[in-house]
Amino acid sequence: MAVPVVRELITLLQLERLEDNLFRGQSRDIGTRYVFGGQVLGQALSAAQQTVDGDRSAHSLHAYFLRAGDVEAPIIYSVERTRDGGSFSARRVVAVQHGQTIFAMTASFHVAQPGAEHQFPMPLVPKPEELPVVDLIPPEDLARVPAQSRRWLSNAGPFEFRHVHPRNEANPTRQPPYQNVWFRLVDEVPEGDVLHRSLLAYASDFHLIGTTTFPHAISYLQPNVRMASLDHALWFHRPFRVDEWLLYSCDSPSAQGSRGLARGMIYTRDGTLVASTAQEGMIRVTPEA
Repeated sequence: MAVPVVRELITLLQLERLEDNLFRGQSRDIGTRYVFGGQVLGQALSAAQQTVDGDRSAHSLHAYFLRAGDVEAPIIYSVERTRDGGSFSARRVVAVQHGQTIFAMTASFHVAQPGAEHQFPMPLVPKPEELPVVDLIPPEDLARVPAQSRRWLSNAGPFEFRHVHPRNEANPTRQPPYQNVWFRLVDEVPEGDVLHRSLLAYASDFHLIGTTTFPHAISYLQPNVRMASLDHALWFHRPFRVDEWLLYSCDSPSAQGSRGLARGMIYTRDGTLVASTAQEGMIRVTPEA
């Protein structure tokens, strides 16, 4: 039996089927003001997958976060069966709350086929067991952040993270726009490509947009900084398990116009590239009073 936070996350991703192409999802309050974007990504992918033949796995998704989600209200996911071809299927998913679209996604599914292969090598970083378990925010700094943010930062979630170069979000310093983070689910979960891809979609929303702030010594914890995900892309390359260590290697090639772009590559501990991501986010910094 999985630990409670993992069991709860799996339940969230399973959804309630209302009709053939209509699903209802609940939200997990993790201490953020609004619904966590990774939750909506994982649920939307789960909804789309339930309308696709079992021999086709998701290989890409492209999503837009249109409105903040209400963590107290259910989310309705409507799936459009855009196309079913000989080896590819396409789906469009719209998420609705209170009569308004909060999220839209297209996803593509593919029958496994052989072909040419290559990949970028994994960065040379310490293994997760070689990294100390540290508080990303020291207790004296954590005590000074707003109560809601403190609950989010103190919450023991379903994923464990180990940062190769930890950064104190309460007192950020300037550093190059890249980071490497090991992560894994805190408990074992059943086999199943569909479940593990939905769980990875959930986890892929961590750390990405934060990488864009590194050269500017700013953080989402600062009262004059507003940040929000605008869009998110995810490509699945090879099989993986989210209950085994994965390395998230993130970089940010550009920030401009109150927006920042981040990219990520996700590797198994043996160096196999299993997924790639990209995300643009809003980053607004107002003058401090």
